[in-house]
Amino acid sequence: MPVIGHRKSKAGKIVAGIILFIILLPALWACADRQEEGQDSSAAVKAETFTFFDLGINTRLTKKVRKELGNKLGSDAIERRSIMDLEINYKGFLAQYFPDLNALNQKLNFPAGERVDHSTVKLMYRYARKKNVPFDYVELVFSNFTNTPLLFKINFTEDEAGIVQTLQSKYGPPQTVDWEEENGQSLYWMKMADYLIVSRRPDQFGILEHQIVIYFVKNLEQLIAAEKNEQKEKILERTQSGKKAF
Repeated sequence: MPVIGHRKSKAGKIVAGIILFIILLPALWACADRQEEGQDSSAAVKAETFTFFDLGINTRLTKKVRKELGNKLGSDAIERRSIMDLEINYKGFLAQYFPDLNALNQKLNFPAGERVDHSTVKLMYRYARKKNVPFDYVELVFSNFTNTPLLFKINFTEDEAGIVQTLQSKYGPPQTVDWEEENGQSLYWMKMADYLIVSRRPDQFGILEHQIVIYFVKNLEQLIAAEKNEQKEKILERTQSGKKAF
């Protein structure tokens, strides 16, 4: 009799273990799914390249971000669906020194000679100096599809704050372009296909004017792809509605 009781106890434990495993199995699957999702999402996040006030390639434009920018740069003006011209300094500059950016600019402005509006959000800050920051004008352009940054432009005159030196300390020695067409110079860095270009030239009084431009190339390419898909969908909708009309 004790042996039989022992067998029953052992069998009961096995059955209880099986029942517990069956109960926990959905939870184990859920944990595995969440782990895979976490791995996928982290893999999809692009590596950071260049930043401006902690805004980088992975930043999403939200109400909170816009409010924080207002605190740092003052009131903004907003423009939706606008043209995207990547050209800087003078016409033909990108074609001469940055052909890959020029090719991207041509894609953004095709057909040539026509106004091409893009699904973007442009924030413009003209009174940043009132917030005691050394910028005369700041322009931040975001994609309306992903809310991620596409293009940053920051203008200032004399480099009283040592901004160029700060960039060199952060990103290392830049490559240099001495303009052939005009009396100017550009310093640039490239990381993961993105560009940060600092251009400077003297004004009529010999004071150096500066412009910093950050091109988030992968995000720009995503914008082009998204707009192409959107255009295809609109064409398909018109085709289907045309067939239904008759």
